[in-house]
Amino acid sequence: MSDHVYKLVELTGSSGKSIEDAINNAIAKAGRTLRHLHWFQVVDTRGYIEDNRVKHWQVTVKVGFRVDDEEDDD
Repeated sequence: MSDHVYKLVELTGSSGKSIEDAINNAIAKAGRTLRHLHWFQVVDTRGYIEDNRVKHWQVTVKVGFRVDDEEDDD
């Protein structure tokens, strides 16, 4: 087993549906441009209120991914 190096990026996903949907939106978007996503950590949750109801969710996550070696194609 070789040693790996990981990088964190911080993203904020949003959704009018749910906190979970906001997280999934952020991770799905990251997955389109980053490889080897491994884990996430929720660091902030907030929402927008309209007419005394939750109208929209924003969730900030740190997403960890393995940094490629030059010869690594996985």
